[in-house]
Amino acid sequence: MSFYRLLYIIYKPVVFPEICLELSISVMTINEQQEFLIQKYNVPAPRYTSYPTVPFWDKEIPDTKRWLQVVKRTFEESNATKGISLYLHLPFCEVLCTYCGCNTRITKNHSVEEGYIDAILAEWQLYLNQFTEKPVIRELHLGGGTPTFFKPENLRKLLEGIYAGSELHSEKEFSFEGHPNNTTTAHLQTLYDLGFRRVSYGIQDFDPKVQLTINRIQPFEKVKHVTDEARRIGYESVNFDLIYGLPYQTQQSVSETIDKVAELMPDRIAFYSYAHVPWVKPGQRSYSDKDLPDNAEKRALYELGLQKFKALGYSDIGMDHFALPEDTLYKALQQKELHRNFMGYTTCQTDLLIGLGTSSISDAKYGYFQNLKKVEAYKEAVLGGELAVLKGHFLTEEDLMLKEAILSIACKGQLILGKKLKALLPYDAFIELNKMEEEGLIRLSENELSVTALGKAFTRNICMVFDLKLRNNEPAEQQIFSKAI
Repeated sequence: MSFYRLLYIIYKPVVFPEICLELSISVMTINEQQEFLIQKYNVPAPRYTSYPTVPFWDKEIPDTKRWLQVVKRTFEESNATKGISLYLHLPFCEVLCTYCGCNTRITKNHSVEEGYIDAILAEWQLYLNQFTEKPVIRELHLGGGTPTFFKPENLRKLLEGIYAGSELHSEKEFSFEGHPNNTTTAHLQTLYDLGFRRVSYGIQDFDPKVQLTINRIQPFEKVKHVTDEARRIGYESVNFDLIYGLPYQTQQSVSETIDKVAELMPDRIAFYSYAHVPWVKPGQRSYSDKDLPDNAEKRALYELGLQKFKALGYSDIGMDHFALPEDTLYKALQQKELHRNFMGYTTCQTDLLIGLGTSSISDAKYGYFQNLKKVEAYKEAVLGGELAVLKGHFLTEEDLMLKEAILSIACKGQLILGKKLKALLPYDAFIELNKMEEEGLIRLSENELSVTALGKAFTRNICMVFDLKLRNNEPAEQQIFSKAI
């Protein structure tokens, strides 16, 4: 043991407390330093698809007239130059995947498709009524649930209804989530013909025991088939969603899953941390905490995935995402043009995102708005000519400044520290930033913060320093978020 390490251990409680952390970091081995940082920062943290995050929105139900005014303002400021984004939530699934935290409706009754399409188109018309010109659709994503639950002809009906009265941007990015078990060539071809060039497949894990436990059985051969079909038809980007921390996962099983992924080399990979919330999602009660990797094992799974993805040539894109150098997401990162919204990372710099369907969330730059989660209540509202409001938030000037700061860290890995932003931050925030610089997570100058290569894995923690809503509600409210690593 070195002299400085021994000195730190003996005198830490009573001597030079201000420099003990710096000394401890400087004398650690690389592995010890990584373990220290993981233990320190593996705490509940938001994913920052918005600021403020949903739990800290206004407690009152938002006035829909005011919301539509905010939408109209944002539309008029940005439609002609940036276009708009649309998210369509299609909640139906034939089978419940027990790990899933999404808003879903389990049914094998496909007669629900047409009525739900009518509701989405009715909701879209409520927004069209606010616009003084045709909306230019720059980005569109079909999420769920299972979008490929819908028949190809019904997806065509839905999308042609959305396109009517709109213009499609010359550099549009349209994508959808496909279930490998029911995504057919007809689905892929129909959506391709309608302008879609990106598809995301929910893989999660290839291990048979894990698949059986989470009720998501899908052989590798099916995943290979739909991936090959997408590329044959002409899709430019294929994404695989993977999850670490699932029941019965081990380093060996996750390693073997990634080896199978490597045979197909998707353009993008999302590597999400499993959130075990059986009190919210009863399906997760089919297994217990003892079936899950413990905290140390889960951290090891993340590190394993990170190493293997990088060895395969993928680059770390902010939080949870990886992309090959040829993919537009990686290029946007390099060009400092990456953006983040409720759909995750995107190359589209739109200011207006309209969410249609149950539980969908809209972002109109100056405000957020979420729809009701129950299908019946949602349909009743929009078919009756009203927005299906559940909750929302109108941003203050302070919110807007902090939102911009957090997005800059999450998307660009850097932040300009202007006078107004500095004036907002409490003293202890600067103490935290200085500690992060000592630990090698960020570099600080008088007016700029930049995230280091080491700090990328701790992006959510760095963003948290600027989250004043969270800081003012610690520690109880913090437990609503999944852990950072």
